[in-house]
Amino acid sequence: MDPDHDGSSSDGMEMETMPGYMELVTRAYSVMFSALRDCEVCGLELSRRTLLDHAYITWTEIFMFFMCAVMWTKVRKGLTVYIFEPFGQWCCIQPKDISKMPESAWKLVFYTMSWSYSTYLLFFTSYSFFQNPPSVFYDWKSGMSVPTDITIAYLIQGSFYGHSIYATIYMDAWRKDSLVMVVHHFITLALITFSYAFRYHNIGILVLFLHDINDIQLEFTKINVYFKTRGGKEYLINDVLSNMGVISFSITWFWFRLYWFPLKVLWASCVTSIQSVPHIPFYFFFNILLFALLLMNIYWFLFIVLFVVKALTGQMTEVNDVREYEDEYLKEKKDTNDQMSTEG
Repeated sequence: MDPDHDGSSSDGMEMETMPGYMELVTRAYSVMFSALRDCEVCGLELSRRTLLDHAYITWTEIFMFFMCAVMWTKVRKGLTVYIFEPFGQWCCIQPKDISKMPESAWKLVFYTMSWSYSTYLLFFTSYSFFQNPPSVFYDWKSGMSVPTDITIAYLIQGSFYGHSIYATIYMDAWRKDSLVMVVHHFITLALITFSYAFRYHNIGILVLFLHDINDIQLEFTKINVYFKTRGGKEYLINDVLSNMGVISFSITWFWFRLYWFPLKVLWASCVTSIQSVPHIPFYFFFNILLFALLLMNIYWFLFIVLFVVKALTGQMTEVNDVREYEDEYLKEKKDTNDQMSTEG
């Protein structure tokens, strides 16, 4: 770890203009095809040697990861028992939401903290990664020191996703996509770990910044959904805030994940990285994962658009947490009706 901001040591280099979509597609195809053609010894053996030669992570860092993952679990349990659940009961939210609200409250607190820290790194320090994305690979060296402030960000995020794997299985309300979320957490943790080990931490901070903001808006919206009905009464303020949350969530999803992410992150990782660092390790591996992330963002955006269209056309009268399984009383009612139908 290095307290110096070595990621910004090339500030004197000319800042590049952000490309358009067509330029990204054409240049990315050209660069990747050229790199693949020039790779004469690509294969499992090269991957194994590259992993052994360029991946750097210490036992101390692994120990700190597990300690922080346990810490997040303890902190969440403490906040849930002593603050979130008592507050939900005091506000008289619906019984079916009392067990779910603390989960969203915890995630809102964490993502607000983590995204604020990423924002601080990108806009209130000497790093120029957001303004000049190609700079994420300036002066890259295998096994280079990671600045302390970025190491802290990686420790926070990595240990949180380690905690999230446990939490999704044993602490969160089980939903239709919970199994998918477990897989997502494993993939995210692998990306964070590999990007740190290969010293691609600069671009990693940019990726985290561009994705965490949507989690803040999602959990904010869900909390207001839970608080719309309190003590048997409907509260307009929470209904308005939940609708505003959906709108801002949709806008920032497109702007951050479908505009800035491809034109900043993918441009830097796919096109300019190989110019700054010829034969950069695991070039195809990381770019394939980043393109897969883009495809998932596009896929989920289609659902967001469909959701907004239904809301605007009156097909959906209110914003609800559509990820939830049916409530228990609805399941029981369905089972009862099925039983009566069978007996009839």
